[in-house]
Amino acid sequence: MEGSSALKNGALGAWLGKILRAGLALIMGMACWSAGPAHAQAPYPNKPIKWIVPFAPGGSGDLIARVLAERLTQALGQPVVIDNRGGNGSVLGTELAAKATPDGYTWVLSNGAAITTGPLMGQNLGYKPLDDFVHISLIGSFANALIVRADHPARSVQDLLNLAREQPGKLSYGSAGVGSAGNLTGELLKQLAKIQMVHVPYKGSGPALNDLLGGQIDLMFNALIASAPHIRAGRVRALAVTGAQRDREFAQVPTLAETVPGAVGDAWFGLSVPARTPPAVVERLRVEMVKVLSAPESRNKLAEMGMQTLNLGPREFQDFLVQENRKWAPVIRSAQIRIE
Repeated sequence: MEGSSALKNGALGAWLGKILRAGLALIMGMACWSAGPAHAQAPYPNKPIKWIVPFAPGGSGDLIARVLAERLTQALGQPVVIDNRGGNGSVLGTELAAKATPDGYTWVLSNGAAITTGPLMGQNLGYKPLDDFVHISLIGSFANALIVRADHPARSVQDLLNLAREQPGKLSYGSAGVGSAGNLTGELLKQLAKIQMVHVPYKGSGPALNDLLGGQIDLMFNALIASAPHIRAGRVRALAVTGAQRDREFAQVPTLAETVPGAVGDAWFGLSVPARTPPAVVERLRVEMVKVLSAPESRNKLAEMGMQTLNLGPREFQDFLVQENRKWAPVIRSAQIRIE
């Protein structure tokens, strides 16, 4: 009887031990499960991304961002939503991005007016262009076209320079306004070629083009994509493109730099995020943008819109910005271009 009782007590002890160990394991598991989310980070991205485009809908910058946003949505697995915040020459939207939480969920379509030339013209900014952003990718550039009306006597850049030298100050060029890409390129040409021309600023490129067609001004630097229909229709003559290379569609039109070395005046766009964005996020975005811009369908689509893809990473982008500042600072200073 005593042996039987001891056996029963031993079995009961073993059973209770198993219950106790199972309970402890369950408690520890629940503790680990509840503590896990507090320490683990979900992989980036895990929610929609806002891409601030500091221009009104329908412009070249907006259209480019929408093409890329569609492809980046597929690559990242989260929606990339365009947020148009035009105003103050693209400074308004850029400032909003500079002050956003640096977590990778707010991007901005950076551009020359907001990052390089605008600050050089004394524009009041609420951010530091080189310090308040991580400039991830230089996406590409748009060339302008140097155009004259169809019946203008100048049939080449050299003809235009000869006319300017024969009658200093008689030729006039129009632009979309003081400090616009057309204004800056016109002043760059004047300084490099040592000629005199009168600048006529307009409230947009449309009115300037109308006066060019009407004979009120002699020439203008206008976006090639906007000038293309008029070139094809024979209403204007393209003397040059302002890019570093000839345009694929208008290969017969020389670059301005072929006649005046150094006369390159592209408009560019890039992808930037607020400073202090985690390096791992920056690297992910860099890698995905390289893939998207390297894909033939992306390159062809952007080329149809008049963009030459550049696909430069953070280091090359930063070097590019420094070079842009060095290039335009003396032009802006000499021409005394100011935006108050």
